[in-house]
Amino acid sequence: MSSRLKKLILGAAMLVMGAVVIGPACKKEGAGGTAPSVAQLMRARNLTERDVSAALRTYTPTGRTDPYLLFGSGGHGGNLLVIGVPSMRILKYVAVFTPEPWQGYGYGDQTNALLASGNRGGQTQSWGDMHHPALSETNGSYDGQFIFVGDKANARVAVVNLRDFVTTQIVHTGLMRSDHGGCFVTPNTDYIIESSQYPMPLNGQYSDLSRYNEDYRGVVVLWKFDRQRGRIDEAQSFAIELPPYMQDLADAGKLVSDGWLFLNSFNTERAYGGNAEGRPPLESGASRNDTDYLHVINWRRAAEVASAGRTETISGMRTIRLQTAIDEGLLYFVPEPKSPHGVDVTPDGADLAVGGKLDTHVTVYSFANIQRLINARRFDGRDPYGVPILPFREAIRGQVELGLGPLHTQFDNQGNAYTSLFLESRVARWSVRDLRLRDKISVHYNIGHLATVEGDTVSPQGNFLVAMNKWSIDRFARVGPLLPQNFQLIDIATPNMELLYDLPIPLGEPHYTQMIRSSLLHPIDVYTPAGHDPLTGHHDPNAVEGGRERVERRADGVHIYMTAVRSHFTPDTLRVREGERVHLHITNIEQARDATHGFAISEYNVALSLEPGEHANVEFVASHPGVFPVYCTEFCSALHLEMAGYLLVEPANAPAAAAAPAAPAAPAAVVPAAAVPAAAPAAPAPAH
Repeated sequence: MSSRLKKLILGAAMLVMGAVVIGPACKKEGAGGTAPSVAQLMRARNLTERDVSAALRTYTPTGRTDPYLLFGSGGHGGNLLVIGVPSMRILKYVAVFTPEPWQGYGYGDQTNALLASGNRGGQTQSWGDMHHPALSETNGSYDGQFIFVGDKANARVAVVNLRDFVTTQIVHTGLMRSDHGGCFVTPNTDYIIESSQYPMPLNGQYSDLSRYNEDYRGVVVLWKFDRQRGRIDEAQSFAIELPPYMQDLADAGKLVSDGWLFLNSFNTERAYGGNAEGRPPLESGASRNDTDYLHVINWRRAAEVASAGRTETISGMRTIRLQTAIDEGLLYFVPEPKSPHGVDVTPDGADLAVGGKLDTHVTVYSFANIQRLINARRFDGRDPYGVPILPFREAIRGQVELGLGPLHTQFDNQGNAYTSLFLESRVARWSVRDLRLRDKISVHYNIGHLATVEGDTVSPQGNFLVAMNKWSIDRFARVGPLLPQNFQLIDIATPNMELLYDLPIPLGEPHYTQMIRSSLLHPIDVYTPAGHDPLTGHHDPNAVEGGRERVERRADGVHIYMTAVRSHFTPDTLRVREGERVHLHITNIEQARDATHGFAISEYNVALSLEPGEHANVEFVASHPGVFPVYCTEFCSALHLEMAGYLLVEPANAPAAAAAPAAPAAPAAVVPAAAVPAAAPAAPAPAH
């Protein structure tokens, strides 16, 4: 047995079994048999020395936390994934664009209005295609305060406050109906970048595809972020009109390139399909040219132009027209390999790495070269809309040949870059300084995005990489034709990259991720004082204190002020009349960590999650009479099942004697709930 294997077995035994089990087998606690040695376990499960090594690098004992957190898009689920690294444990889904019952998101309280703010065209948007999370940055490094996410399907941007991992805002503009270059942030989170994918008339009106060149346009929006308020300031946001190419992914410059943003595009052919109308499919029509255009945009200068009023309001948003962008020197093009899908700025801000899906190279552009060409007005002509085109060969620093289908690139703290190779199903590691391929590792299969620890900032950390693979095929137990996607953890701190772990993701088409040190996050455990509204970030005016529960009947309906505490609601009998508008104001007055309560009403589609100290407001019409159980949906104590009550909706034609107390003449009279003493601090919940 090799000395290395002996060390691995020793380490595995200490971690997994709590004792060294190399020689004599130890006794199982409370059982008559003996626990197998690690060597026996390896033989029984057909594990290799490399398997054991991988296990030791990912195993995280109970009670220990991960040094890194991965924020991943939830794809068609419209929510955000939070995953610990290296354990690869899924810790949380953060509800963003779609209803999510565990968090009570979109099931009766203030979140209904938040979701409705994302509706478009008078249509309810009950799904989202979440693509690119972007952590807030300070001086080009993650600061752990906010994360922003985009929805490709409906061109929406959401703000998630990492103080409590709660979505607080959803915005959209009528200038676009789909996006892909979103979200990306500028180095101090002054702006959140969102760009359209599929061109359309900016006014949102109908125009036939035969007028594609004349009426259709792309656009990039710079959403102004007010960090003090933790909200996007729509009035201070603006857009830049672009030609009708299909804009793709973006990245903001940093350090020497700060003040600029870079945006892929494809379909410089301006194809729009029509294979049933005698035209080529969009796919082939958009792949004829050898190159597409990398957009080079001076966003800081654009902000000055917008502030000076040189904009036109289109679809409710201040927009810098294309000709103004050209005249003011805001927009330039550089040819890039055809069908690119990723532009990534190096940590020092000096270079841009661009992969083209139909190329074998990553092309590295020099920001210094680009600036020199712009300042010298050294152009290779203009596109059909008058945008200056910089000469390709003079703009690049070089190319590195990596393999088939290069897409996205991330960086480590050793001067290396990591690029996903979609067609090869590999990750390539290469040197940024000398543009040389170092090594490759196979992944399973068809990798799209990838993430290293803080690998798109000025301060990448190295250590781990997560490959986001579109296919899993033979990796997991068979579950029918719709298979999970596969997040694979790779150790990049070794001379040769090593695959450590597979994590199936049973959600549709997750995309980009970002990985941050856990130490940079400082979330709260409890809302203090009780009565906090997470969406506004303030104490709710309808918050309820223990002992002040009450019922008020007003012109707009019945207002019931309730508290939740282990293990009862007060009041727990809710009496209303058929047709009455009901306003529930519920405060979880617990101040103990993890003392979450749920609140559900049968048939009325009300389901809340009330974290410690949280307040929620619910409004509904008691549309049909009957008896409806009310109960806590979170197992909160030994008497959890007893944390219940009834909503009694009395028929509208019930005899007066059977009705709830009549509304008095005064505008707002108080009907006290059952006498309940003010709640003392709750004791810890019993084990169950």
